[in-house]
Amino acid sequence: MDHHHHFTPPPPSPMQNSTAGASSKPPTPASTPNSRLTSGAPSSRHSSTPSHASTAASAPTAASRTVYSDRFIPSRAGSNLALFDLAPSPSSSHDAAAGGPTASTGSAPATSPYCTLLRAALFGPDTPDRVTSSATACSSSSSAGASAVGTPATGNIFRFKAEVPRNAKRALFSGEDEEDALFPGIFTTRGAGPRKIPRSPYKVLDAPALQDDFYLNLVDWSSHNVLAVGLGNCVYLWNACSSKVTKLCDLGVDDNVCSVGWAQRGTHLAVGTNQGKVQIWDATRCKRIRTMESHRMRVGALAWSSSLLSSGSRDKTILHHDIRAQDDYVSKLTGHKSEVCGLKWSYDNRQLASGGNDNRLFVWNPHSVQPVLKYTEHTAAVKAIAWSPHLHGLLASGGGTADRCIRFWNTTTNTHLSCVDTGSQVCNLVWSKNVNELVSTHGYSQNQIIVWRYPTMSKLATLTGHTYRVLYLAISPDGQTIVTGAGDETLRFWNVFPSPKSQSSDSLSCIGGTSFVRSYIR
Repeated sequence: MDHHHHFTPPPPSPMQNSTAGASSKPPTPASTPNSRLTSGAPSSRHSSTPSHASTAASAPTAASRTVYSDRFIPSRAGSNLALFDLAPSPSSSHDAAAGGPTASTGSAPATSPYCTLLRAALFGPDTPDRVTSSATACSSSSSAGASAVGTPATGNIFRFKAEVPRNAKRALFSGEDEEDALFPGIFTTRGAGPRKIPRSPYKVLDAPALQDDFYLNLVDWSSHNVLAVGLGNCVYLWNACSSKVTKLCDLGVDDNVCSVGWAQRGTHLAVGTNQGKVQIWDATRCKRIRTMESHRMRVGALAWSSSLLSSGSRDKTILHHDIRAQDDYVSKLTGHKSEVCGLKWSYDNRQLASGGNDNRLFVWNPHSVQPVLKYTEHTAAVKAIAWSPHLHGLLASGGGTADRCIRFWNTTTNTHLSCVDTGSQVCNLVWSKNVNELVSTHGYSQNQIIVWRYPTMSKLATLTGHTYRVLYLAISPDGQTIVTGAGDETLRFWNVFPSPKSQSSDSLSCIGGTSFVRSYIR
């Protein structure tokens, strides 16, 4: 950007006028404390003013012209360094002893309270006053006073008294604040040590007739903070804010609920039944919108991608249903050799992962009818599937009783990243939206819930309490709470993840209480 503005220098202040009257030398910025540092200040680098600037400035027909720019470049030629209380040179020390001008700089004596506190902060409270006058910024006394203070025996004022504590070293390299490590007890340490996760659920709901079937998905949590649970042939809605229970539907004595799945907006719920039906319900009005009967056997897995609903069945197929279209389904995916029990869309809706009782994990794109990626490393049914919300293409999967492993895949490069043996059947996986952690639920034989830190896969907590396999898992919309369900006919709520960094005050989560509550869902 070109600058064509002509700046007029500010008129001289009274202090400038008095200085100019006392000397023919023009004042410098360092010697005129009342001068203003504005964009109109002259630049010493671009100035063509001669040595007799005071005379030329008073004459309107000066031969040279002062050029002004929008940059201020100070000149230190006339700076009075004595104002900064710097250590005097040997010559200035002699002048000070003789009563020269440096003797009246007003520097504090070495024994002043300020110097005592400064010395204690720099060298420790037990350091003796063995600092020479040439090394301290607080002392400008005479040479006699300096000799009274004394000279350090080693000649080095910076001496290591003791080794830095181990915890301070660890803190500096572990990401803690430097003040917390260097000054323990003065600053409050933040983030020190692992996060404490409560080992007991803060709420328990009795859920009669919650089936003990590994291949079903009977619990889901909506973005409107409503929990949907399939109990027998009925679907119940539990509002986490009001704890109100609503019966959404009853399929009758001839059918059972096998899966439930909320749409992203949280207003519509898909219900998969034992007879192969897929129903769409408006949860706000408790009204069924449509029923699709394209599967020949039970529908145990559901996954939404905007207006597209994918359903996995015991008939080995995956159907895509567009709720805006009149047809029951718009495409059929084939590839699994046994029941489809796991189904998850990625967060960008570009990839669909499916797991089956054939021990296979497949990845599909929205337009394929055959899997684009096939993973066969698992040795048991793959129901647990979770996409990472933090890294594109990162997929986690868990195997059943004969496998017990959690495996990680990069679907962008089609590579197997790592494998962890959990020691128990992996029933569910869910990734935290707030931190790079995930939780897994397990069945035979420990029925545990494990919180992991990724990518180290170190265990942050192992939660127990269910007496049956922990077959069902869902996470709250704020990402802090998980709910687990088991064949012991209970739903348990756990606080396992931290809150988001920028969580609004009107968060949808209303169940973060600490008191233990047990009630019935119906």
